[in-house]
Amino acid sequence: MPIYEYKCEHGHVFEVMQRMTDDPLASCQTCEAPVQRVFHPVAVHFKGKGFYNTDYGTRKRMREEGAKSENGSKPEDKKPDAKPDPKPAKSTSSESAAAS
Repeated sequence: MPIYEYKCEHGHVFEVMQRMTDDPLASCQTCEAPVQRVFHPVAVHFKGKGFYNTDYGTRKRMREEGAKSENGSKPEDKKPDAKPDPKPAKSTSSESAAAS
């Protein structure tokens, strides 16, 4: 049997074990004021094949994020230094003729 939480207009909060088919309570057990059933969001954690690994944090990923913040930059932001071309450009015969 599920346990339902109720809250009255005067702030009293109490839990009642009821069947799912039972009607909700209408009055507070303490002061007889009107009550409303309190609903809480359910935590859902999807696991298994078909869900991305990046959907949930891991300790390793948290360490990587910490290292990035300490360095102040991301590793993918760094570009390798461009090396100059070791071979000089060869001039063609038409270029040398035009130069003279």
